Amino acid sequence: MKEYAVSSLQVDEELTDFFMVKAIGIKVGSNRKNYLDMTLGDSTGEINGKKWDISDEEIPSINKIKEGDIIKIKASVNEWNGIKQLRVTRIRKAGPQDDLYMPDYVKAAPEDPKEMYDYILGRANAIKDEGLRKIAVSALEENHERLLYYPGAMRNHHAELGGLLYHIRRMLTMGLKACQVYTGLDKDWVVCGVIMHDMEKLNELKSNELGISSGYSVKGNMLGHLVMGAIELKERAEKAGLSEEKTVMLQHMIISHHYEPEFGSPIKPLFPEAELLHYLDMLDAKMFDFEAALENAEPGTFTERVRTLDGRMLYSPTFERLNTEEKK
Repeated sequence: MKEYAVSSLQVDEELTDFFMVKAIGIKVGSNRKNYLDMTLGDSTGEINGKKWDISDEEIPSINKIKEGDIIKIKASVNEWNGIKQLRVTRIRKAGPQDDLYMPDYVKAAPEDPKEMYDYILGRANAIKDEGLRKIAVSALEENHERLLYYPGAMRNHHAELGGLLYHIRRMLTMGLKACQVYTGLDKDWVVCGVIMHDMEKLNELKSNELGISSGYSVKGNMLGHLVMGAIELKERAEKAGLSEEKTVMLQHMIISHHYEPEFGSPIKPLFPEAELLHYLDMLDAKMFDFEAALENAEPGTFTERVRTLDGRMLYSPTFERLNTEEKK
């Protein structure tokens, strides 16, 4: 049985327990000695772990440990730059004798993947513009199996089993509500843009069926999902009989949704639905980071620094938040 959850680890705590390997590599420190750098996780979150001064004799056994493996470690919890970290002293790969319960180790989206997929496909089929509908539906149906488990990122927001679907589903729900407020928006473009904006992450990232990404594909490293998405979309648009104007506009939504050049976008959005897509994407990413950081925070306390939120320490209030809005 797993005894220690990543989300509840305390500084100075000593532990011996099992964790899933999310990333692993041997590096060379400033003292010119090898050390093991790992990202370890369970169903509650992730934490960095380091084993210092790796000997040459340890390297062959360490090299057998891969992303997605379960390992047993002995470690202490310390803090570096305001972030918890594991100082590992012993490590071994788990075996059949350890009787592990896999759901303890896999971080997954909080909604059923099949239900999320059905919701998104339903919104795609409701698109009135024939060309946009064909593009969105074909992309979903052709990628059905992978969408059920693919993460939304290698690290950071939505890096979990079913994370890409969860990201799309929440953006769609928010986008449709935005269309009720900003009545000049074209709902078809919002829906199709949301569905297609990150679809090429399926080919940018490498992932196993546990939703764990081991890195980027060659195309992912060379092009990124924005460029890959624009190329793929042109091919789908030709098959769907979409006009050149609509094709370029849809490509523009994909390449502009990161907004800034340093994040991969060569141009900022030039029409309302493209602008909305950027803010839907940004809002869902930020809310995910807030939710993850505050999920297990004690009331009346601050979290440790959240790197993806500019190193902020978030506050957990003592009163209960209520949300009576039903999902639609």
